[in-house]
Amino acid sequence: MVATADLPETLRYRLKNVLLGPPLVNEQLSSERLGRPTALGVLAPDCISSSAYGTEEMLNQMVRFVGVAAFSLVVPITLAILGVLFFVTLSYLDVLKLYTKSGGAYVVARENLGPNIAQVAAVALLIDYTVTVAVQTAAGTAALTSAFHQLLPYTVPITVAVVVVLLYGNLRGIREAGRIFAFPTYFFVFSLSSVIVIGYVRAMLGQLHPHTLPTTGIGPVGSPGHGLLMGLAFITLLRAFANGGSSLTGLEAISNGVASFQPPTGRNARTTLVIMSSVLAFLVFGVTMLAHWTHAVPYAAGSPTVVSQEVRFVFGSGPFGTTLFYVVQLATLLILYTGANTSFNGFPFLASFVAEDSFLPRQLTRRGHRLTFSNGIIVLAIVAVALLLATGAKVDSLVALYAIGVFTGFAMAGAGMTRHHLTHREGRWRRRAVVNGFSAVLTAFIVLIFAIVKFTEGAWVVVVLGPLMYLGLLRMHRQYGREEAQLEQGAQVAAEAPVLGRHVVAVLVDRLDLATARALQYARTLHPDELRAVHFCIDNREASALEAEWSRLGLSRLPLDVIECPDRRLTRATLELAAETVADGDTELSILLPRRGYAGGWNRLLHDRTADRIATTVGQLPHVNATVVPYQLSGGWLSRRRQWGRDRPGAPGRGLGERRPEPEREAGAGSSVAGGTDAIGAVEWRTRARVAGRVKSVRVQPRAGTANLECVLADDTGTLLLVFQGRRRVPGIQPGTRLVAAGMVGDWLRRQAMLNPDYEIVAGPDVDED
Repeated sequence: MVATADLPETLRYRLKNVLLGPPLVNEQLSSERLGRPTALGVLAPDCISSSAYGTEEMLNQMVRFVGVAAFSLVVPITLAILGVLFFVTLSYLDVLKLYTKSGGAYVVARENLGPNIAQVAAVALLIDYTVTVAVQTAAGTAALTSAFHQLLPYTVPITVAVVVVLLYGNLRGIREAGRIFAFPTYFFVFSLSSVIVIGYVRAMLGQLHPHTLPTTGIGPVGSPGHGLLMGLAFITLLRAFANGGSSLTGLEAISNGVASFQPPTGRNARTTLVIMSSVLAFLVFGVTMLAHWTHAVPYAAGSPTVVSQEVRFVFGSGPFGTTLFYVVQLATLLILYTGANTSFNGFPFLASFVAEDSFLPRQLTRRGHRLTFSNGIIVLAIVAVALLLATGAKVDSLVALYAIGVFTGFAMAGAGMTRHHLTHREGRWRRRAVVNGFSAVLTAFIVLIFAIVKFTEGAWVVVVLGPLMYLGLLRMHRQYGREEAQLEQGAQVAAEAPVLGRHVVAVLVDRLDLATARALQYARTLHPDELRAVHFCIDNREASALEAEWSRLGLSRLPLDVIECPDRRLTRATLELAAETVADGDTELSILLPRRGYAGGWNRLLHDRTADRIATTVGQLPHVNATVVPYQLSGGWLSRRRQWGRDRPGAPGRGLGERRPEPEREAGAGSSVAGGTDAIGAVEWRTRARVAGRVKSVRVQPRAGTANLECVLADDTGTLLLVFQGRRRVPGIQPGTRLVAAGMVGDWLRRQAMLNPDYEIVAGPDVDED
């Protein structure tokens, strides 16, 4: 048994545990599969919630030009948008039939159009996810201020605060599959559907009538005019259509989350998509018809919203109507904020896919403290907050940035599926190619319309930024490619190259102290052919004092080389020393650089980072290795913990030999010690034992012409080495595997170990990132 000696944690890590909770283990990535009702509630908020503001955004463009005529024109425009919804739904139904693990537009484009073209979809979706957070939270705050007008001046702080709360919750590990997110969806659908159905009934009974437009708060109102378009300029009609296109956002959520469905995955996902699209169509058309009948008008401040006015007109202003009004506003607020959270799941996963393909920084592929892609979540929140501050959290200002990314993703998915059918030609491929091709052309044409008619209203940001982001992704990919090629070229030859005949270790000494002594001690463990202590003379008096101290302490058996450095360029002097040492071509040089660590940030400001600069420079020479040997000064977190333990005997706290808190695990996965087994920490030498735990590490150790597989088994009490002699691999045994092992406890290279134990694999690592 090997005792586990844990170091005390840093203040930063302890603070992270307090704020975010204990770390989660990788096995908790596997999540429960969702049935259709739950999946609809979890994946549909972003899509269905857009019905709360889609009609309002269309009216925003038309009322200012044609006045009350806008309430007639909004109906055919809505029907045109629903027509687009129909074809995009058909395209994504085809996607879900073929891609049942991950079927977003990026994956479809990458598999069928190539990774470079797929970056168009990546840019579009990254922009879409970012703007979604801003739009959804801004619209949710508009619903809040519609119910409580006194909060209107605080729109921006409230919206930013919601984004911060979503950031915090997702860093803690809010899962997309959390059933709690299904409630707002059904609550909203039921509430708004009730308004629409009752509104239809009242309209048929003649109890709904147009209301006079208010004279203040709604901005300029145009006049109807004459002719087919009743005075409405064609460009304004297109702008209204572009704004209404925001109603289709979130339609791709089902394909992005297809892996979370219960089997049969494809069929359940397609059924859920049809239901979601149908519900969206019903809600959008219903809100439009109520606006057509009641003349609910958008306000310049964004509040009260069109939906809130329709609720007032349908239910009235009595006590019962007022109660229902607040219920609908609550439902609208909840689904809009929940819809914003959808992007906090989609953006980090998409960014990780793109980063795995080497088009984004690799840091975006790393899971954080709570198994979330923390870097992606933080980037999303920062950009969303910046958008909210820049636009004053006004939905109308944000929508111009919205639809281009959404419909570009639709176009890329349709084009990818068209290419797939034309290439593979499997079962009814002609019909599917036509449907997807038409969807791709239609949505691409809509993107062109958006870029033109909304250019001056903010779309120019996407039109300019999109291509720049695309070129940036391609350049980053080329850079990663060059680095990989350079690192891989000749790697095998270098690893097997013969060792040079001579090894020299040089310790750079600026003054004689504990940091230098530690570096000299480490240098002796390397057993070099020649060990040198080198001091570059910048000040003759300091050099003479160092030589005297060196002799006084009896270090004369280790020669101290004092080398002149008249221009005080330490980096250059070290580089020349290294080049001279390895000039014979048969010498390997290791340069050890003592580095003193300081406790606080302000302490570090008092000292330079010369060792790091020297290491970076000399490391570029062949056969020259620079090693920084750190020494932490008293006052750091470790030395403070040691001193605290000495000064306060018996005081509470964890010392060097005590265990840190274990990561949070799911029920049944927390303890490595199973029933009928011994704790690893209690096993004794030359006794038989049966232990259970998780495989902490695995390595293949060549020895005496053969190879042994060595793995470290750990439980809550300690670790034990398992050695499988003569085997390079044991199927199923890998880091994270839980197993039970039985055998005689013996000694292996001064470590307690079991040789060739009997074993039973209990569970694999269970990592499922789909």
